[in-house]
Formats: sequence, C-alpha cells, structure tokens
Amino acid sequence: MSDPFFTPVSGFDLPRYAGIPTFMRLPHVPLDHPRLSEVQVGLIGVPWDSGTTNRPGPRHAPRQMRDASTMIRAAHGTTGFRPFEAANCADLGDVGPNPADILDSLDRVTRFYETVRAAGIRPLTAGGDHLTSLPILRALAADAPLGMIHFDAHTDFFDGYFGGTPYTHGTPFRRALEEGLIDPARVIQIGIRGTAYDSEDKDYARSHGVRIVGIEEFFDRGVADVMAEARAVAGAGPTYVSYDIDFVDPAFAPGTGTPEVGGPSSHQALMAARGLTGVNIVGADLVEVSPPFDAGGATAYLGVSIMFEMLCAMLSPKA
Repeated sequence: MSDPFFTPVSGFDLPRYAGIPTFMRLPHVPLDHPRLSEVQVGLIGVPWDSGTTNRPGPRHAPRQMRDASTMIRAAHGTTGFRPFEAANCADLGDVGPNPADILDSLDRVTRFYETVRAAGIRPLTAGGDHLTSLPILRALAADAPLGMIHFDAHTDFFDGYFGGTPYTHGTPFRRALEEGLIDPARVIQIGIRGTAYDSEDKDYARSHGVRIVGIEEFFDRGVADVMAEARAVAGAGPTYVSYDIDFVDPAFAPGTGTPEVGGPSSHQALMAARGLTGVNIVGADLVEVSPPFDAGGATAYLGVSIMFEMLCAMLSPKA
C-alpha cells in the first residue's frame, strides 16, 4: 500500500483549480525536509533561461507547468500503470538560479542535483532552457559517462555562439561530450530538422559516434521502430533522457523559443516518450517551454503530459 504522504491530491477531494500547485499535486519535499530520504523520484523546477539566444521565457516554465500538471491523474490512461503507487514521488521545489551570472547558475544547479543524487533520488526536471541539461549531467555523471536519448529539433552540439561563447542552449551536449559526461556510442538524437547555418554540429556529433535520426527518417520508419533502436543504442547502462519541447511541431507546441515546423504531433510525442519503457533512466528533463509564447497553455500541458509518460517509463517494470 502506498504511503498517504506521497499520494497526490485527488480532484475528487480538492478541485484542480484550488490549492497551492505542485508538480502533479505531489507533496512538496524540499532538500532539508525530514522525509527527503524516503523520496525515490523527485520532480524539480529549474526556472532559468540564461542560455537562450533568441526568444526568452523558459525561466517561467516551471511555475506554469506546475499549474498545468494539476490535470495529471493517478493512472496512465492507456496502460493503467499507477506510478505514484510504484514509488515515492515528490516535488523537490526549484533550483534557485542567479539570473545575473550564468556560471554561478550552472554551479548552483549542479550542487542541487549532487544533493539529490546523494539522497538516492532520480530527478525528473522541468526547465529552463536546454543549457539546464549540462549542470544536471555534471552531477549525475560524476562517476562515469551516461548514455542519452535526446528528443529535439536541434542537436545542441554547437561549439559556441557569438564569437565562441561556450554556454548557450545550443551547446550543452558539446560541452557534455568534452567533459566526459556522456558516452557518444550510447547517445541517440531523434527528430533533428530545420534550416541550418552549416553542418558542423552534426559532423562533430557523428564523428564521435552519436546516432542522429532526422525527422524524415523518424516519419519514414515510425515511432515504434525508432524507439526500438533508441533502446538498443542506450543498452542496459544508466541513461539520461532529455526532451526539448521543440521536438514537437509548433502547431501543437507553439510556446517555445526556437520552433521548427514539420515535427511530430502531440500524440506521436507522447508515444515516443512511452517508448522509453525498458531503458535504465537515471534522470530526465523536459525543457524549452516558454510561457510568453504559450497563450492558451497547450504547450505547458503537453510538456507535463510528456513528463508523466517519462515518469511511467522510469518506474514501469522492465520488459
């Protein structure tokens, strides 16, 4: 029987528009909480977008996504899986960023996740722009490089922006590879598309063994086939999942900073996340939701729905 403390508030007990919102209506367990050691999966907000180079706004995403996530219920609608009974899940709150200092913010995120990792908690993160993934990986891959399954319209393997600036939302995985945080032979990127300045980012990634599945291949093969390959690439080892909401076509997810047309539908986006079941996921993130461009809130709701799929994949019995 699940612990009542870790049971989300039901919409039958308190209307979904009432109460203080937490991720999926879970209990708020900050890092100094006496029951932190009992948490198995921690949902975390990183309200930070200092790596953004065009349309800002992801710093506001965790707050909006918490509100949208009150619509998440206890059981998966298709599989019937009940993740909140499979593990103790909690909202660990937000990492407090320094909006005036990007390097300090990187360090703050890493220190937060070092505490989470030391407590034996697997993190599920709502960003934040995609640079958020780098300091998380610094904490989670401190002992050995991780595999990675990455959903995105962009590789984020660029070397630098505006004269070589090394830390932007387009560079996190270049830095992660350089720092030995990811094993390129166990990295797959899915959904890459759009116009480009050049091919240097893809050339660099491929030269190191990263598998890139472009959007045409994704559609030609279908979600199930591509995700079977993703599971094979990741293998049995510890794997990080990074999901940029701009993987999804902007017709379904307009609230993002760098939209690219020609992407998957919301249903395909959910099915891709569902295909993670069986992967040894040690952490995951959903990034680049930008509330200023999400007038109706559809992008935030899709984002937390994808997070729920990833949570179910993290906790479902392995096939």
